[in-house]
Amino acid sequence: MNSSQQQHSDPVTGTTVPGNRLRMPAWLKRPIAYIGHKKTIESVLRDGLLHTVCVEAKCPNRGECFSKGTATFLILGDTCSRSCRFCNVNKGKPSPVDLGEPERLCDAAEKMNLRHIVVTSVTRDDLSDGGAKQFVRVVHALRARMPNRSIELLIPDFNGNGAALEAVFDSRPDILNHNIETVPRLYGAIRPQAQYERSLAVLKAASSGSIPLIAKSGLMVGLGETFDEVTATLKNLADAGCSIVTIGQYLQPSQQQVPVYEFVKSEQFKEYEDVGAALGLQVFSGTFVRSSYRALEVFDRHDCC
Repeated sequence: MNSSQQQHSDPVTGTTVPGNRLRMPAWLKRPIAYIGHKKTIESVLRDGLLHTVCVEAKCPNRGECFSKGTATFLILGDTCSRSCRFCNVNKGKPSPVDLGEPERLCDAAEKMNLRHIVVTSVTRDDLSDGGAKQFVRVVHALRARMPNRSIELLIPDFNGNGAALEAVFDSRPDILNHNIETVPRLYGAIRPQAQYERSLAVLKAASSGSIPLIAKSGLMVGLGETFDEVTATLKNLADAGCSIVTIGQYLQPSQQQVPVYEFVKSEQFKEYEDVGAALGLQVFSGTFVRSSYRALEVFDRHDCC
C-alpha cells in the first residue's frame, strides 16, 4: 500500500476510512482575500445577522465570490444536526427557528443587488418538517420583494418527509438543488446519517412533479471513489431526472474532517463532463467547482440550452 492508498482513523468515530494526510499541491492553493465588494458583502451579512455556507463551510471560493458581490445564504442557523465527515459547519444542538430571518435575507439580497439568489441550510433533523417551512417563507419573501430575480434552493433531504418536500417544491424555486455528495460505497464513512437512495428520491420527486423543477445535484471527488463509481452515480442522477451536476475536488477544511484521498487531475474532471454529456446531463466539473459556485452562470447556461 503506497502513501496515496493509506487508510486513517476517523477523527469523530475512530473507525478506519479511506484517506491520507496528503499535502496540498501548490497549484491548488488559492488566495483567501480579494478586493472588490468583499468588505461590503461582509458588512451586509454582519448587519443582517446572516450566515453563509461560504464562511461556515470554509469554501475555498469565498474570497472570489465575495469580491464579485455574491454569497450563498445559509438559513436556520449555523449549527447542523448531522455530523458528515467532510463538512466544517458546526455540529450540535441547533438554535430555534428565527422567523425574522427571511426578511433580513431579502434586505441583504436587495443591498447586494443579486440577480440569482442561492439559499441553503444546515440540516435540521430536530424539526418535524426539517426546516421546510423556513425555505418556503424565504421564497415567498423574495418573490414579493424581488419578483424578477431567480432563486436556487439547495435543500437537505428533510428525512424523506414527503409533505415537507412538496411544500418546498410548491414554492417554485427556479432551481431545486440537492447534493448527492459522494458515491454510495462511501456513504457510511462520509455521510453516516444520510441515505444515497433517499437523496436520489428527492431529486426524482423534484423533477417528476406535475410541474417539474430543474433538478441539480453535486458531488465531491478525491474521497476514495473510483472513476467507474462516479460514472455510475452520474447515471443514477440522470435516471432520477437531474439536469445539472457539479463535480469538484474535496479539500479538507480542518483537521477534524476526513483527509483528502487524492487530488484529481484536470483531465479527469473533463472526462466526467464528457460522461455526463453522453447521459444528457450538464456537468460543470473542475477542481474548485462547488454546488453554488458561479451559480448564475450555470443557471444562465442551462436556461439558454
